[in-house]
Amino acid sequence: MIIIKTMEEIEKMKKAGELLAGLHKEIAKLIRPGITTMEIDRFVEDYLDERGAIPEQKGYHGYPYATCASINDEICHGFPRDEKLKEGDILAIDMVVRLDGWLADSAWSYTVGEVSEEARKLLDVTRKSLYLGIEKAVPGNRLGDVGSTIQQYVESNGFSVVRDFVGHGIGRDMHEDPQVPHFGKPGRGVRLMEGMVFTIEPMVNAGEYGMKLDDNKWTARTIDGSLSAQYEHTIAITKDGPIILTDQGESRE
Repeated sequence: MIIIKTMEEIEKMKKAGELLAGLHKEIAKLIRPGITTMEIDRFVEDYLDERGAIPEQKGYHGYPYATCASINDEICHGFPRDEKLKEGDILAIDMVVRLDGWLADSAWSYTVGEVSEEARKLLDVTRKSLYLGIEKAVPGNRLGDVGSTIQQYVESNGFSVVRDFVGHGIGRDMHEDPQVPHFGKPGRGVRLMEGMVFTIEPMVNAGEYGMKLDDNKWTARTIDGSLSAQYEHTIAITKDGPIILTDQGESRE
C-alpha cells in the first residue's frame, strides 16, 4: 500500500532531509587519501547524536553501522572499515536519518584525490541520470517513465544499471511502497500522484549490471570487478513538480 503524505508531513521529512544533506556536505570535507570509512562512520554517529537524530540503518535487520560505505567495485551496503582510502578510489556513502519520527535517505559518491577518466565519467553519468529521472517524477507519469529515462541515458554512455536494488517509498518506515526501478519501459508501472514520497537511487556499473554478495551477506559488488557508483535523493511528488527533500544545493548539470 502506498502511503500518501500531507504537505505538513512532507515538511517534516524535509527537515530530516536538510539535516542529511548538511551531513553529506560535511563528509565531503573529510574525504582524502588516508582517512578510513570507519572514521567517517563514527563522525556520522556523533554528528547525528549532537542534533537529536538517529542513524536509521544501524540495527536494521542486524546491520551494524550508521552508514553504508561502498568502495570502487562495491555496489552498495559496504561495511565501514579501518582500511585507509587511497588516491584514485571512489566511495559511495549511503545514510538514512530519522528526525522527530520522519526519515530521509540519500547516497552520494565521492572521489578520493585524482581518479581515472573512467571513474570520473561514471560518477558524472550516474549523477546526471538521477536528475533526469527526477524530472520525470511528476503527477500523471508512471514509474516506468522514471526508470526508462535513467536506463536509456546510462546505457547510451556505455554503462549499465543495476537490477537487483531499487528505490523505494519512505516516510515513517525506511522501506515503503512503491518499489522504484531504475530501468524499464515508459508508460508502465505505478502512476505517480501528489503526496507520494520515495527515493530514486541509481546504482550504475562501468561493466555488467550483475552482482555478487560478500560473505557478510550484505555487501554487493560487481560481478566482473568493474567500478560502481550511486547517487540518491528522497523526493516528494507535488502538483508543482518534484521536491528534492535531500537537496544539497548542488548543480544539477
